[in-house]
Amino acid sequence: MIDVLPTVLTVLALAGAAYAGLLIALNKALLPLTKLSWGMVLGLAVLELGLLVQAVVGIVSMLGLDRDIQRWSFVGYLLGPVVIVPVAVLWSAAERTRWSAGVLVVACLSVPVMIVRLGQIWAGHA
Repeated sequence: MIDVLPTVLTVLALAGAAYAGLLIALNKALLPLTKLSWGMVLGLAVLELGLLVQAVVGIVSMLGLDRDIQRWSFVGYLLGPVVIVPVAVLWSAAERTRWSAGVLVVACLSVPVMIVRLGQIWAGHA
């Protein structure tokens, strides 16, 4: 696995959660797209790209691993955030109130939790 990638993804996800919190405080929905919400969408796109890279690298690394880890859990924690972020963006786009950003806060905060658990599985902790 790429050592620095989980840290970068965690920072991006926490920044996304803070940015979505700002949208809530300013009473702004994700749509219609404004300069403020474009920043959120672009940040989430970068996060999603990083999560996809992590998933591919993680699965390839797992296939070449000679020690025993919980492989299905590892793959689940790799693919979970890859699915959660786009679903949250779609859900947020469908919601037309300020709480559309609340969905993004929850999604962004779930990513670091899943990354921490992913690291624990990779290290061999049950």
